[in-house]
Amino acid sequence: MKKIALIPARYGATRFPGKMMALLGGKTVILRTYESTVNTGVFDDVMVVTDSEDIYNEIVSHGGKAVMSKKEHECGTDRIAEAVVDMDVDIVVNVQGDEPFTQREPLEKLLKVFEGEAGRQVQVASLMQELKDPELVEDPNYVKVAVDKNSNALFFSRSVIPYPRDKAIKTVYYEHIGIYAFRKQMLLDFTQMPMTPLESVEKIECLRYLENGIPMKMVATTYMGVEIDTPEDLKKAAKFL
Repeated sequence: MKKIALIPARYGATRFPGKMMALLGGKTVILRTYESTVNTGVFDDVMVVTDSEDIYNEIVSHGGKAVMSKKEHECGTDRIAEAVVDMDVDIVVNVQGDEPFTQREPLEKLLKVFEGEAGRQVQVASLMQELKDPELVEDPNYVKVAVDKNSNALFFSRSVIPYPRDKAIKTVYYEHIGIYAFRKQMLLDFTQMPMTPLESVEKIECLRYLENGIPMKMVATTYMGVEIDTPEDLKKAAKFL
């Protein structure tokens, strides 16, 4: 299978405009994300897909690969789908541009679910990690996911799921890490599906798959990096670095 990583990156993020070009330890967030993704060594190619000339030039000037996309995309998935239409590729991994600590092991585990006979049935997969800090469980900036016995997603929410009605039962909470892997055709199909009601209200795009009856395989990882959504996250990332 030919596997590539595409990193969607727009300049005007709602909660933290310009975060991709924010400095983290002397390098921009987007450059760190690109370099860490390349350094995993698990992809045949890695590219940043952006609507920003500043981001494009930042990657290309450091010897990286980037492509320009349209500005009007609703989400990162639509942005990478535009870029991948004419590419000869089997599996496309969407690595968020605000994940500067991307590591090899979680990506290897994610790609592995597409292998073998069982893997033929998997069309889209993503990562999750256990959330143990009660404040983060309550934080709507941390998207939670509940899964079935086969690690297929049941629901994603910014609310606390599952709700601990019975305090005597130990409850495990999982945070959804926004790194997705798609078969190419499923990625292209996604862009033809209209936005769904739950997706609209939660502002979580992967709910579109579940609302259309498409299973999403979740892969548990112990990856504990920092996803940069807010200026406070950037401070956390600097400490983590």
